[in-house]
Amino acid sequence: MHTGSICRFLILFTLLITCIALPSAATELNTSDVSDDNAPAGPQVIHIGTYVMDFSNYNAREGTYDASFYVTLTSDRPVNITDFELMNGHADTIGLLVDTPTKKYFRVFASFDSDPDFHRFPFDRHALPIIAEPRIRNTSDLIFVIDNEATGIDSLASLPGWKTGKEQAHVMNYTYNGELGSYSRVVFSTYITRDSLSTFLKFFLPVMLIVIVSLSSLLMKVTSRLGLNASMFLAAVLIHWRIADAMPMVEYATFLDYFMIITYATLVMVLISGILILVYNEAKNTEMIGRINHWSIRMIPAVSVVLYILLFLTLLL
Repeated sequence: MHTGSICRFLILFTLLITCIALPSAATELNTSDVSDDNAPAGPQVIHIGTYVMDFSNYNAREGTYDASFYVTLTSDRPVNITDFELMNGHADTIGLLVDTPTKKYFRVFASFDSDPDFHRFPFDRHALPIIAEPRIRNTSDLIFVIDNEATGIDSLASLPGWKTGKEQAHVMNYTYNGELGSYSRVVFSTYITRDSLSTFLKFFLPVMLIVIVSLSSLLMKVTSRLGLNASMFLAAVLIHWRIADAMPMVEYATFLDYFMIITYATLVMVLISGILILVYNEAKNTEMIGRINHWSIRMIPAVSVVLYILLFLTLLL
């Protein structure tokens, strides 16, 4: 009898422990399943938009400029503005306007630098990029996607002496040497070109007047022609030097360089024709003087105009 009581007690104790343990284990299993379902998979996707309000202080020679713009960051996971940095400049001030765990909206005043292209100078056009990248998190942890609705440039944005053109935004993977890996980089670019009327009046009108005066001297007497063309040649050199001083030293020839080469060639041809006429005049060779005058008046202006036209046609390419 005593032994039977002990057996019943052990059976009841075992059943009690089982009843307590099973619900607890089931709860832990369910919690584990929920946690696995809610765990984020893959890199965080951040939608980024940039709306430019204005550019200022653009220095084409140095490639520096200031910009004021709004930035929008949205994601399905928490975002932090300190996780990102500007790759081609630095932010002077940042004003946070919307601050929620999954969305940040803020205004930035920043200074930037770029690599200007002067091949078409003074008809050059430049890109003013805003480049951003995560500080630490590479593409295995974070990727950017352009927020097209929050990206653009304000209609009142202006830059004195320049015309604002199209905007462009794209995302690229930038790979660093070493073990840093690949980072998602977003590039917002605004393209600007020089004002056409200002360019013509400032750069080409003085030189074209010199060429016209020099070609007109073909109708003058030889002694007056030589003195005038020597003065025109010197004036062209001084104008070229002044205009070229507005751009840095580059390792390639610009549109202005080719334009001035044609100008120098025209002035030299006029100058040589005058010297030849002077030489044959001293030799009393009126026949050669007549030939030189005949061909100079017809050939030099024609060759000059054709070369200028061909040069300006390259701007259409």
